Amino acid sequence: MEKRMGYISWDEYFMGVARLSSERSKDPNTQVGACIVSENNKILSMGYNGFPCGVSDDEFPWAREGDELETKYPYVTHSELNAILNYRGGSLEGTKLYVTLFPCNECAKAIIQAGIKTVVYADDKYDGTPSNTAAKKLFNAAGVRYYRYQPTGRTVELKL
Repeated sequence: MEKRMGYISWDEYFMGVARLSSERSKDPNTQVGACIVSENNKILSMGYNGFPCGVSDDEFPWAREGDELETKYPYVTHSELNAILNYRGGSLEGTKLYVTLFPCNECAKAIIQAGIKTVVYADDKYDGTPSNTAAKKLFNAAGVRYYRYQPTGRTVELKL
């Protein structure tokens, strides 16, 4: 008997984990997930965008506009930073980050400082914005490789 054909690739697998992680986000507008992987394709950590542990997502705002303190922006932790902070195993030097949305400049700084060397992203909807441009400049200066995930069109159904 030969091995099964048609199994998913590593990129499909890890982007799928990042996508599934994004489903934990309670943000009504943008759900983002991240997955950090070792050089030998082991999942080290995951994260999604949401409030810090212990902060009630019922007592803080989810708004995008208005007085800054009445919006989500000063309170939400991005998926990439959550994945970095969730890791308890030591160094992330040389790892790869899969994320459903291209990182902002603040997350780019954390990614660089953590030693992550490759970023694979699914969407770049903020391309050309100052934060996005700054993130790319930072990655280029620090030698962090980044590339867009190439969707295969494959559908995987999960019954939960």
